[in-house]
Amino acid sequence: MARIKVLGGTGHGGEAVVREAARRGHAVTSYSRRPPAERVEGADYVIGSLLDDELLADTVRDSDVVFDALSPRGDMEGQVEGLLARLVKLADAEGVRLGVLGGVSSLLASEGGPRLFDIRETPADILPEVQTGITKLEMLQDAPESLDWFYVSPADSFGAWIPQVVTGSYRTSLDVLLKDEEGNSEISGADLALAVLDEIEEPRHRRRRFHVAH
Repeated sequence: MARIKVLGGTGHGGEAVVREAARRGHAVTSYSRRPPAERVEGADYVIGSLLDDELLADTVRDSDVVFDALSPRGDMEGQVEGLLARLVKLADAEGVRLGVLGGVSSLLASEGGPRLFDIRETPADILPEVQTGITKLEMLQDAPESLDWFYVSPADSFGAWIPQVVTGSYRTSLDVLLKDEEGNSEISGADLALAVLDEIEEPRHRRRRFHVAH
């Protein structure tokens, strides 16, 4: 049984990870600014702002893995990068593995090809969020060698606003966007959580990004 802390544990991706971790019998704690709409049986909840240094420090205490699923929206806009910088130091000092749910824009469109970010026109209203996802990956890549981390890039279509097709399976790549036979790149929250918990239980991507899609 692992001791898992999920930051942003009431959001789309974070809640799915909390739910899957509890289903597998892990000791999982969700940290969020607001209470969940529905509590996951077997999970613990801490409500508060992770911009509070003491609360952030609490996330690495008595932990095996801290999974950052925070979204740079609302009062977290412009705050997530600084928070991750502090979290990297805390996790490294405590020997805690750090996982981050990132974005898709840093993926390559094809093997050896350009990043999606470099060939797509990103709407201005989501550009800061996209850039945050890229920056967080770069921050982990520059982290001390002693820090054990992984970064998960979901499929191109991923979010609470997208119809959730749960297959109970997933595919992975390292840096290249995965598509199905119809050219779609999709993953449900529940299936992404399978990949995250599989990585926690049997690490295959130490100090590495990996991508998950159906």
